[in-house]
Parts: sequence; C-alpha cells; structure tokens
Amino acid sequence: MITYADRMKNVSGEALNDILKYSSDPSIISFSLGSPAKEVYPIEKIKEIMSTVMEKDAIRILSYGMSEGYMPLREAFLNHIAIPKGIKADIENILITTGATQGIELISQTFINPGDVVLVESPSFLTSLQVFLKYGATLVGVNMDTDGIMCEDLECKIKKYNPKMLYTIPTFQNPSGKTLPSHRRKKIAELADKYDLLVVEDDPYCDLRYTGDVVPPIKSFDETGNVILANSFSKILAPGLRVGTITATKEIITALVLAKGGADTNTTIMSQAICAEFLNQGLLPDHLKEMVPVYLERLNAMLDALDRYFPKECKYTIPQGGLFVWIEVPESINTRELLFIAANEHKVSYVPGYPFFINPKDGDHSLRLNFSSNTPEKIYEGVKRLGDLLHSIING
Repeated sequence: MITYADRMKNVSGEALNDILKYSSDPSIISFSLGSPAKEVYPIEKIKEIMSTVMEKDAIRILSYGMSEGYMPLREAFLNHIAIPKGIKADIENILITTGATQGIELISQTFINPGDVVLVESPSFLTSLQVFLKYGATLVGVNMDTDGIMCEDLECKIKKYNPKMLYTIPTFQNPSGKTLPSHRRKKIAELADKYDLLVVEDDPYCDLRYTGDVVPPIKSFDETGNVILANSFSKILAPGLRVGTITATKEIITALVLAKGGADTNTTIMSQAICAEFLNQGLLPDHLKEMVPVYLERLNAMLDALDRYFPKECKYTIPQGGLFVWIEVPESINTRELLFIAANEHKVSYVPGYPFFINPKDGDHSLRLNFSSNTPEKIYEGVKRLGDLLHSIING
C-alpha cells in the first residue's frame, strides 16, 4: 500500500479548490480569487519588452540561470523598489523567487522544525498557514485591532511561547485589509531584536494604495537582520509572471538559495527579464497611476453596495488599499455552509472565513470579498445577490 508523508496530513485543499472552482465558472459573479483586474495588465508593454529582451539577449533568456536570480532584476529591484522604500540592502541581500509563495515555502523549509512555534495574525493568509503546517509548525494567533497586530499581545505571546518566527502581512492585510501603522512596525522590529525573533514580512500589496499615507516596511526599521521581506510582482504587473523577491541578510539568502536550488533551480528567466526591463524603463510609477483609479472605483463600488444591500448586522472593514474587504456576519450565519447555496443558487461566490484561522471555527461567521477583478456593475449585482441571501436568513 502506498503511504504519504506525515507532513501532508495537516494540509487541506478544500478552500483553494472552492476558490478556483467558483472563479472559473463564468455564470458566477466571483469575489473569491485575489486577482488583479485583467483590464490593467500592461499587455502591450510586456509584448514590446519580450521582443526587446529576446533580440538583445535570447541565449541568456532561454538558458538556465543562477538560483539567486537574474542579475538585472536583482539590481533593478534594489534600485527602483527596495532602496526607495528606505531599506538598507545590497545585491547580495536580494533573492528572486517563483512568486511570493515560493519565498514563504523556502523560508519554512529552511527555518521550521516540527514543533517550532510560528506566530501569525488572526486571521492570516490561508496559503501561508498551509505551508507552515506542512513543515510541522505549531501556529499561535496574535490578536489584531482595527490597526492590525497588537504589540502588547505580540510581546506576551513571544514571552509565553518562545516562537521561531512571526509571519505578518502589515499592509492591506490578507484577508482583513488592515494596515499596521508606522510606530507598531518599528516596535515589531525592536521586539525581533530584543527576543532574537525572525520576522517574515509578506508585503505583496504595498504599492496598491488608494487613500491615506504611505507607511514604510518593517524591514526599513530592521537594524539586526531579523526581518525577512517578501515582495511580489503578481499584484502590480501580472500574476502569470510568477516572480517574487526576498530581501534578507547575506547569510539568510545563502541558506534560501540552497533550498531554491533543490526546488526549481531558477525562476523563469523570461519572466525575470520582463520585470527587470519594466523597472529599468521607469514604467512602474505610471502603471500604478493607471491601476489606482480603477481599483479605487471598484473598492468604492463595493463599499457603497455593502452599505446599500447588506444587513445592518454585518460589519466590514474599509481598507486604504489592497484587494479585499473583510466582513463579519451574525452568529446565526455559517459562511462555510452558506457558500454552496450562494454559488449554486444565487450565482455569487466569496471565500468563507474559516481557512484564515488556526481554529477554523473562529472564521465561521466571517468572509472575504475581492473587489479588484470585477467591474462596478458586476460588484453591485453580486453584492446585492449576496445581501438578499443574508437578509432572507436573518429575517427567517
């Protein structure tokens, strides 16, 4: 009889399968998948760049590359993104990954032993929770208020559990949409130094800000090398490129490169070359300026639709950026059970709250809505369908 590795026992694909299933059904208005708007993909620019890089460096583009990443992209990321954000780094501190998720995978593989405690926001990104569980981590939730992680609770959990690392999405958090203020970011960097704690800062949404002031990354406050920063091009260019970055100490990068060499050798050079050329041509600022009004219009449409059509008993976040709105519903409604009815009978889908929590029952009365991938017209219609369903349950 074939047996599977014990580490896969803690991994569930139920939520992801539902997300993909309902997102691929054209008859359903899907608020499930955290995708950028296809209307803002820089398709023509990418076509031009592909032609340019193939004409200039075809052999290199089509060959194997260094596991550390394509040097022009590492340099471009350093000069156009990392340093302008206040991060003190050199080229040896940059690793290119196959999407940000691979970065979390490599970090987990490199640092987590079975039984190690990993602190996570409650709620937190479902895929990262699955990765940590796969490597045998013991997950412990850190409480959040309207501004994100509560540093008092974080320090209490550090003292109590002696964790290996903290995983945080500080900017437009997935799933809650919350943003951690600057003074808390500085405090987290100080706690990492004080308790020799590894902090994994997952920041794929940081450039998708529609209102409010820019907040520096936790990594910019890091004086001891305890913070690892993960970024991604998936949300700001196109998810199909599958390009992410890790910024960390030379020692940590060296260890992660060993892990990456056994995973995929190198991230696709063509994708890396596209990202490098996009940055070096100075196209990113104008591209973001084109994206922001589209997303802001869709966010405002969703917030207005929620105000119009959802029961007053439901509470929702008002994010300053990112891709998601987080909603809490009355305890009489189980969002996991409701999803089947919503998708199959009312042709609207969402992600129920349960996979974002260590204890799935903690998410039974919450849900996440994505606003970026639908037009305002579809947003109004989809939210109305879902709101009508919720009203029918609350009113009996």
